[in-house]
Amino acid sequence: MSEQTGFTTMAGARAEATAPEIGVGMLGYAFMGKAHSNAYKTLPYMMYPPVAIPRLAAIAGRDEDAVAEAARRYGYQKFYTDWRDMLADDGVDLFDNGGPNDAHAAPSIAAAEAGKHVFCEKPLARTAEEARSMLDAVEKAGVKHMVAFNYRFVPAIRQARELIANGALGQIYHFRAAYLQEWIMPHYNTPMIWRLDKQRAGSGVLGDLGAHIIDLGRFLVGEMRSVSAMTRTFIEERPYADGSTMGKVDVDDAFVAAVEFENGAIGTLEATRFAGGRKNYNTFEINGEKGSITFNLERMNELKVFWVGEEPKETQGFHDVLVTEGYHPWWENWWPHGHIIGWEHTFIHEIHHLLDCIVNDRDVAPDGATFEDGYRAAVICDAILQSAAGKKQVDIHY
Repeated sequence: MSEQTGFTTMAGARAEATAPEIGVGMLGYAFMGKAHSNAYKTLPYMMYPPVAIPRLAAIAGRDEDAVAEAARRYGYQKFYTDWRDMLADDGVDLFDNGGPNDAHAAPSIAAAEAGKHVFCEKPLARTAEEARSMLDAVEKAGVKHMVAFNYRFVPAIRQARELIANGALGQIYHFRAAYLQEWIMPHYNTPMIWRLDKQRAGSGVLGDLGAHIIDLGRFLVGEMRSVSAMTRTFIEERPYADGSTMGKVDVDDAFVAAVEFENGAIGTLEATRFAGGRKNYNTFEINGEKGSITFNLERMNELKVFWVGEEPKETQGFHDVLVTEGYHPWWENWWPHGHIIGWEHTFIHEIHHLLDCIVNDRDVAPDGATFEDGYRAAVICDAILQSAAGKKQVDIHY
């Protein structure tokens, strides 16, 4: 401990050997391209000593000017306007697919067939059938594969999972989760974009946000047995960005579902992009026989916990726990306790896990989400849409 600061030194140990390089080929340069690129650049000096050094080999996108600028901005060595050309580049070892949903299947399958490891944004695919074809491809090729369900790599969520796995909550009774945003409400004047087009997106808020809480339900509580759901589209037409024509919104703006888990727990799932005041409100509560846990992504360094019978009845209630101690998941790589981290750090943890699995031939599961997890989430998404359309309970079958 430093006598001046009281903080443990954060420099860490000196690396004993040179870490291997892994060449990254990125498809897409917008929201997820930026988040993933930031993680690749930060990882070597913060997840120290690194298991591998990501080398930003190439980036691909359809707009030549935009992708060339992205290559300069993020530091990629080359750029391509066709992902096929990028996959033919021998310098690419890991294909990172950050494209729109309709660009997930074909490039990821081609990457696997070319012997590249594959990291794909969520939802894995537009339908369960499409996701199954991707799973078959990576399994046949024998490459490592992971879906970017990055919330598995929030320290507080991983801490919750460890508590559940260790039996601290006992039998699980309830899982209720909601993922709420507001950005396509009428006052935003959001035009017709690909996320509102079923052909490109597969579904609306279900795949965009709902897939995250479906995955968290499976990750934390277990497999789901059945769903009963409703969906709603509040604005059925939107103008295209140039204002010349109107486009039909043929995906869900909101959904709610009641779910049954194989272990006997029951729960609810809800997602919408029409929740005024909610920016990125991903929250869940888990109730068990020995206690309860609640989490809110907008306060991602915290858990609220309640232990049955721990206190006198007159003072019982939830405790706020700041998940920033050195013994909490991943915190040895960051700052002294109380010095919080942010959303972007989840991608660093996630990609570090994938690189470790590649270099040391470890299994991506169960901590990381494989294409099997992506496929199972897609099956549940399809079942929710089927339930809503038929107004009936639907059993989950893989």
